[in-house]
Amino acid sequence: MSAHEPFQRAMAVVDLGAIERNCSHLKLGLQGNAELCAVVKSNGYGHGMAECAEAAMRGGASRLAVATATEAFELRSRLPEAPILVMGALTGAELDVAMQARAEIAVWRMGFLAEISERAAMFGFRPRVHVKYDTGMGRLGDRDPRVIEALVDDAAADERVELGGLWTHFATADEDDESFLREQLQRFREVAVPAKERHRGITLHAANSAATLRGADFHFDMVRCGVAIYGLDPFGEDASSHGLQPAMSLHGYLAEVKAALAGDSVGYGRTWTAESDTLVGVIPVGYGDGYRRGLSNRADVLVDGHRVPGVGTISMDNLTVDLGPGSEIEMGAPVVLLGAQGEDEIAAEELAERLGTINYEITCGISLRVPRAYRR
Repeated sequence: MSAHEPFQRAMAVVDLGAIERNCSHLKLGLQGNAELCAVVKSNGYGHGMAECAEAAMRGGASRLAVATATEAFELRSRLPEAPILVMGALTGAELDVAMQARAEIAVWRMGFLAEISERAAMFGFRPRVHVKYDTGMGRLGDRDPRVIEALVDDAAADERVELGGLWTHFATADEDDESFLREQLQRFREVAVPAKERHRGITLHAANSAATLRGADFHFDMVRCGVAIYGLDPFGEDASSHGLQPAMSLHGYLAEVKAALAGDSVGYGRTWTAESDTLVGVIPVGYGDGYRRGLSNRADVLVDGHRVPGVGTISMDNLTVDLGPGSEIEMGAPVVLLGAQGEDEIAAEELAERLGTINYEITCGISLRVPRAYRR
């Protein structure tokens, strides 16, 4: 092995300082006293839930949100005092776990409010509930504003629960056409403003990362930012244009450098054949690590500060790159598959575009067999 001998076959490095700075930047842009809620579901969009939650709160987030009861329970052990909202649907058993975690709970129908109320006595505390209004997303929540008004008032009147919030979620905040976004905003306002007048302590919240960056119209009392706190652009473009810094990079190394003669093929299915003599590098990272098979013959990696193209079909544990015929790059050289090396960078937005997906599917997809290393 050369002097480049790596410590790990693959490593995802997460810059917690970037998450802190992103949260501070987002917080500074909020209207009035609006709070920043950091969304840390799905293992912090692949970055690490607890570590990123702590960094987000150091950066100015005052609340956290997750999708599942288990996430809330795991997070509570690291952050015993932080307000944690569970946004997703819960079974009866999951509701018990959420309440054990002293989590705030999303409510979208009368029957579920009654179930929470009945369980509250067993746990000896008044759980805070956030009523969800379906203004156009088409998932949880009722579409009828009269039903939502009644649900809000019932939650406020129930002495076994505490009315914490009224919220909605936007379907098209990341799209250029704002027409449907504005329709949803108007529907929410028509219910939210009177609800706030009836129940002064209620927290109104609607904005995801994209809506937050669109401006104060969407901020209300709190915004829920996920993708932006990790330095990913919610519009799938350039995160730096919004003052955001990517927090994750994915690293590997060249486990082999070998000659490929004209006509030699590489990988399953022989999807790439050398047109002329060249050198091929083997990187022990594949779709088992979350580097998607769909990137086969379609993505670059960084080696020695320069882009080299991936060639051949990506397998579960390996991918191959064309280093070029005159390359002097040695076996063991470090490789960056996501992130910066030298003066170049491969952003999650770039990989997402090549796959026809969104940037945070890239980071969420980095599998748990890739260790995370944290720095500030």
